[in-house]
Amino acid sequence: MVIGYGSARDEAEAVAGETGGRAVQADVSDPDDAKRLVEEAGDLDILVNCAGITRDGVLARMPDDDWRATLETNLSSVFYTCRAVTRGMMRRRAGSIVNLSSIVGLRGNWGQTNYAASKAGIIGFTKSLARELGSRGVRANVVAPGYVKTRLTEVIPQEAKDAMLQNTPLGRLGEPEDVASAVRFLCSDEASFITGEVILVDGGLGM
Repeated sequence: MVIGYGSARDEAEAVAGETGGRAVQADVSDPDDAKRLVEEAGDLDILVNCAGITRDGVLARMPDDDWRATLETNLSSVFYTCRAVTRGMMRRRAGSIVNLSSIVGLRGNWGQTNYAASKAGIIGFTKSLARELGSRGVRANVVAPGYVKTRLTEVIPQEAKDAMLQNTPLGRLGEPEDVASAVRFLCSDEASFITGEVILVDGGLGM
């Protein structure tokens, strides 16, 4: 197992140590670096894409760089890594790809036109990919988390978190383990007849 990371070296190495894998630094928003990461991993049976950043701001005042950085990191990275693994998976006629989107890609969110566009793009991309790869026995699915306790949500003001919780039927923020369980399921043989689907892990927020 290879854990790719951009800047969170300590966290990636901790996960790699727990799973017997190794951590490899790569900027997956760069096509050459994304290809290198996949090549270092070798023949992959499973690919999970979860790179993500936010550059929030209202559209009228959004700098071009904030738009480009968000789209390149969140969406183009998925294209680059998937392109790098698909030939091998198609040749072996097996494989599972899981791409992480967001509830924001389905519902939108104030001040996040760039983030919403990138996460909505992942859904359309993955559904199209599932159609391309299905005849070769390769599956592609999406997990779309709601509001989960991560570094991205740590900076959200408490009032905004309270509003999220009021709109979440289960009444709590998600845990990273909640998302990991859905990803694990889609990667497993138990999901062998599931492709092109979007699983919401959002406590009911997206109903």
